[in-house]
Amino acid sequence: MQQLNTFIATYLSKLHMPTVHWTDIVEIIILTFVSYHILAWIKNTKAWALLKGIIVIAIFILVAAFFRMNTILWIVTNVFSIAAIAIVVVLQPELRKALEELGRKNFFSSIVVFDSGKSEGGRFSDRTINEIVKASVEMGKVKTGALIVIEQEQSLSEYERTGIDVDGIVSSQLLINIFEHNTPLHDGAVIVRGNRIVSATCYLPLSDNMALSKDLGTRHRAGVGISEVTDSLTVIVSEETGKISVAYGGQLERGLDAERLKARLSDIQNKPIEEKKRKLWKGRSRNEE
Repeated sequence: MQQLNTFIATYLSKLHMPTVHWTDIVEIIILTFVSYHILAWIKNTKAWALLKGIIVIAIFILVAAFFRMNTILWIVTNVFSIAAIAIVVVLQPELRKALEELGRKNFFSSIVVFDSGKSEGGRFSDRTINEIVKASVEMGKVKTGALIVIEQEQSLSEYERTGIDVDGIVSSQLLINIFEHNTPLHDGAVIVRGNRIVSATCYLPLSDNMALSKDLGTRHRAGVGISEVTDSLTVIVSEETGKISVAYGGQLERGLDAERLKARLSDIQNKPIEEKKRKLWKGRSRNEE
């Protein structure tokens, strides 16, 4: 027993417990947060299949190292630098999307105001919201496909140039006429800036998000695609079902009615806080009545 106690005391005396500072805890939290988001990003891209392939290769290399297969290890050592470049080339679209998403994060927007020249009435008027909602509902009833992209902070000029200039005030009649079957402007997307339709028949990037439902067509994938690379909101009317969907921030919300669509559009209207409070107060007053 005495020998056991002596052994334990000697062993414990050789143990070195590192001093943990608050910066170490912060570093662990940051690394955990970054690692989680990297894995979540990989899960919804082509990189997920590539990662599984890399894991299989890594296991094969470990087996080769365990059995001292020197030829295989020599090949792996010489090919590793080329493989790293090849991975970057293969994942170029996904890496670009990730950097664009990082660039869209407004980390300092609550601290520093970069644009003080915004209209006091918001990005667009209540009339514009009502006209878009009315057109979407009417087109949904007759199953007329539509794709309406609403610009926010990020410019959509790159996609606007792929279409035909319209420059007309947003109205339900104009939107319905644009997307009417067999008309010159019905194919493609409409871009709305402020209270005006600036362009029609615009081409949008398609989303390759594997988490999207397989029954979604090109129109929905285009709506999600533009929302992945910009901060725009896209209203989609299905030609097959007539259902209304909204794509925003790479997410798709399906089966909206008129009230929910109006609420989503109001969320990005960017009206002054005082006006939002007045609208909320009016809504409470009506409920009380």
